[in-house]
Amino acid sequence: MTNYIGEYACKVDAKSRIMMPAGLMKQFPAALRERFVINRSVFQKCLVLYTMDLWDETMARLNKLNRFNKDNDTFIRLFNNGAILVEVDTANRILLPKRLSEYAGIQSDIIMSSNLNKIEIWAENKFDQVVTEFDTDSFSLLAEKVMGSLGNDAGDI
Repeated sequence: MTNYIGEYACKVDAKSRIMMPAGLMKQFPAALRERFVINRSVFQKCLVLYTMDLWDETMARLNKLNRFNKDNDTFIRLFNNGAILVEVDTANRILLPKRLSEYAGIQSDIIMSSNLNKIEIWAENKFDQVVTEFDTDSFSLLAEKVMGSLGNDAGDI
């Protein structure tokens, strides 16, 4: 599984398209540069860009859930709500669907931020709020809480 690196400031044009940053596109394997899925984030008011292989893997995991369990069925429905297949055009642009853009508060300035094997698409002002929410001390406490129990196997981060 590929993990991506980088944070890219982009603009949404008048037709709700964004240019895929060259530095990001270079990180995608050639076979995965043409089609993506955009969906809402589960925990944040942003969008998530999935490569088709990651989306297929995610769907395979969801397909293993028991659909006769109401919570599972509801989660699957809500998770897939609004997910849309987007294709990269000849100018390396993708279309941001209106409903998803509205959900994330995206208007003009966005940040495309790597998050391990996915790319988050944020309204720039919301991204700035989230990343400045933690000062150094707060982030240190969060790091200890999340990573501290891993022991030496985690290596240095």
